[in-house]
Amino acid sequence: MGPMQEIGTLIVQTLGSLYLLVIMLRFLLQLARADFYNPISQFIVKATNPLLIPIRRIVPGVMGIDLAGLLLALIVQFLIIEVCALIIIGNIINPLYALMWSAVGLLALTANIFFWGLLIMVITSWIAPQSDNPALLLVRQLVEPVMAPFRKLLPDMGGIDISPIFAFLALNVVQILIKYLAAAAGMGGVARQLVMGI
Repeated sequence: MGPMQEIGTLIVQTLGSLYLLVIMLRFLLQLARADFYNPISQFIVKATNPLLIPIRRIVPGVMGIDLAGLLLALIVQFLIIEVCALIIIGNIINPLYALMWSAVGLLALTANIFFWGLLIMVITSWIAPQSDNPALLLVRQLVEPVMAPFRKLLPDMGGIDISPIFAFLALNVVQILIKYLAAAAGMGGVARQLVMGI
């Protein structure tokens, strides 16, 4: 790969991945029923509305799940893969493969979002447990659905919450399964360069 291809891939993957992250955060924050009026939530809504509103006219939500947001994320991931393939190998790849790789990429991104969210929550619970920073409040609301099942299963440990340990363990299991799913979908070699987070 030449320098111009590397620069092109870097730009497409960086900007595309940032926008994809914003779309997935909107989808996950809606699932978690996070504070809509949080300033960060408002930024996410305003950044995604121009592309999401037209899709919502065609694809309705089902049982509180924003299918339009999920479809938009899949489309953006698909476009990132195809544009990067065009830059790297000079040709688009089979759309069915790109679609499969997009779905696996979204699963990996979701696992990464929860992993980093849990890590941020654990660190801030030690250094700033009572912080009312909007970003930290949103992170807590985002990871709470992941933590709640473990909190219910574990006995009271005298004020020490060990549920993050089990949540991290579960997320690591999920990440291992995603890697095997990626291998089964033929994501080796160049494909790993096309999909971030695998």
